[in-house]
Amino acid sequence: MITVTPDTFALAQTFTISRGSKTHAHVLTVRVIRDGITGWGECVPYARYGDSLDSVTAQIKGLPADITREALHQALPAGAARNAVDCALWDHAAKAAGRPVWHLAGLSRPRPVPVAFTLSLNTPEVMRTEAAKNAHRPILKIKLGTPDDMQRLEAVRAGAPKSILMIDANEGWTPEVYADLAPHLIRLGVALVEQPLPQGADDMLAEIARPLPVCADESAHDAASLAALKGKYDLVNLKLDKTGGLTEGLRAKAEARRLGLGLMVGCMVGSSLGMAPAILLAQGAAYCDLDGPLLLSQDRAQPLVYDAAGVHPAQPELWG
Repeated sequence: MITVTPDTFALAQTFTISRGSKTHAHVLTVRVIRDGITGWGECVPYARYGDSLDSVTAQIKGLPADITREALHQALPAGAARNAVDCALWDHAAKAAGRPVWHLAGLSRPRPVPVAFTLSLNTPEVMRTEAAKNAHRPILKIKLGTPDDMQRLEAVRAGAPKSILMIDANEGWTPEVYADLAPHLIRLGVALVEQPLPQGADDMLAEIARPLPVCADESAHDAASLAALKGKYDLVNLKLDKTGGLTEGLRAKAEARRLGLGLMVGCMVGSSLGMAPAILLAQGAAYCDLDGPLLLSQDRAQPLVYDAAGVHPAQPELWG
């Protein structure tokens, strides 16, 4: 049996990017129940990719109850629905075998991974205050993508002078804006910029020097999508809600390495259940942006542990 239910988690504060704001994380929780064992998975339907809670629920409910991970890859496209079911099937397999997912997948034992903390888009004054509150964190990721970005960036750097900074424009810049901003990003010590241009309008990245590494997010989905990014991007941001689960995420990770692309592992705003499988994907990645639970005011009953070492692998009571 496969069940799917909606869950809502309140955010600690309003989270804003260039496309809009949210006060709650709306997720779908999937349970695969077989032989008295329940495997769990979570996904975050994302409107940018044409998903909704209803459409993803319908996809999941249309699956055969006894579907395998291999058949799932053929039954559903890369995306949120396949992610939740794939991760639930991995969790079920681990519980049935009495062995952790990393062992079943032929991976090394996972270790804690340093995590970037995301600062929501706001006024320069508020962003400086938030940066100062989080200046102890080694990596800060800044949501930008508006005409007033330089003021915001200067404010964040003033608030957190020692943190590594990453910029996520969420497709919000034009080529002209990016070309104008790039030297200032380098001057302020930005480590990389994520998806500065819209998907499908990013060819100019192949035509310019990139002294500042550029990471694909909305342009990177599953393994098959990555070859077209070589020459335009230096890294790719893999998210399980884009790859369609851990199975394809591991394939995409291997493909990125084959192509010589660096790796970031990111997330939508979700709970610890959604992050847990991605910790396996994030092992050895250049950057890890699995900070979704840090943005929540409430989480799952068995949440992930975040500390100075980063995010720790999940306990079996949560997943895997």
